[in-house]
Amino acid sequence: MTFHSAKVLRVAAVAAATALALSACGKGEDAAQQQRAAAQQEHIPEVGVVTVYPQTVSLTTELSGRLESVRKAEVRAQVGGIIEKRLFQEGSYVRAGQPLYQIDSSTYEASLESARADLASAEAALAKANADLSRYRPLVEADAISRQEYDAAVTAKRSAEAGVKAAKAAIKSAGISLRRSRITAPISGFIGQSNVSEGTLVNAGDTQVLATIQQTNPMYVNVTQSATDIMKLRQDIADGKLQTVNGGVEVDIKFENGQTYGQKGRLLFADPTVNENTGQVTLRAAVPNDDNVLLPGLYVRVLMNQADVANAYVVPQQAVTRGEKDTVLIVNAQGAMEPRVVTVAQQQGSNWIITDGLQDGDKVIVDGTMIAGMMQAKKVTPKEWTPPSEKAVQAQQMLSEEAASGMQTASEPEAAAASAKAQ
Repeated sequence: MTFHSAKVLRVAAVAAATALALSACGKGEDAAQQQRAAAQQEHIPEVGVVTVYPQTVSLTTELSGRLESVRKAEVRAQVGGIIEKRLFQEGSYVRAGQPLYQIDSSTYEASLESARADLASAEAALAKANADLSRYRPLVEADAISRQEYDAAVTAKRSAEAGVKAAKAAIKSAGISLRRSRITAPISGFIGQSNVSEGTLVNAGDTQVLATIQQTNPMYVNVTQSATDIMKLRQDIADGKLQTVNGGVEVDIKFENGQTYGQKGRLLFADPTVNENTGQVTLRAAVPNDDNVLLPGLYVRVLMNQADVANAYVVPQQAVTRGEKDTVLIVNAQGAMEPRVVTVAQQQGSNWIITDGLQDGDKVIVDGTMIAGMMQAKKVTPKEWTPPSEKAVQAQQMLSEEAASGMQTASEPEAAAASAKAQ
């Protein structure tokens, strides 16, 4: 073999080895790309969705108001005198006619006895007048006495009859005053604090209230609503956009701590007159209060179902982006995220009531859009979203509070060290 031939063979071997290496490198890059594509296909992000269906939803209006007793009676003295006894326990339930106070009645007893004596005297005078008239009647017929004497006897009888009636009226008046010296409850209900004690002098016609009785079952709650809102509601009902509530309007009572009262009330009436100063209309509802949980004067929130909207969709608030145009994201048939413009009618708790923009069976995305956006995913996997339970929310709040407390505790030694260093 010549030197030239050997050189050619070495060059060919190197070229073949180089080509083989380049081929293996290219195949490795293609395999890596295929693996990355497969990994992306395997890691299609999941999003939490709610599948919505049309339903009839009640439009609830939340208004503020104060509770008021259905009846309220202020106890006052109708006769004068010294209060001798208080006959009830403050804060207790009293019934109509139950004695509450006893005023010194000796004066009124004496007046009653005097009126009875006057009646006896008047009756005696009437008996004499009747006897005189009986004697004079045959005499005047026989012309034994003058007609004038007979007429005087008739007048005396009529005067005696009037005297008897006046005496009876005086007895009745004295009896009323005597009965009023014992002050009784005008209505049944819970009685509050006594504003007077034994030994207090009271007079008829005093403005001072001795005590107040309130009937608390049921309770009234008075609220005000904008006349504009009421007119719009009535117009939507007239146009067929909303339906009237059948069987009357029910109301729920919510306390300041967010708890809802266990019994439902019912709207009684809406005042037909608009307040000229505020533009508000007064509404009144009655709420059962069997256990006396509701108290007069208590500030509450009133939830009223004033109308129903048909073919509406209930969507969690976090799924709706509010703005000039309200939008939601849905998972379409191809598995991609698709924006939809919707019409929000009203809030219902933690949800929005949507009247336009959605269709039966749409999968509205509630959770997971941020991760899908970061991955620039063209497709997503829908998974039915379950709202967090109340216990989970409370646990999360407790963890947040503990974390904040831990950060504060950890910062205390650092603050002390910084203070010592400064000194």
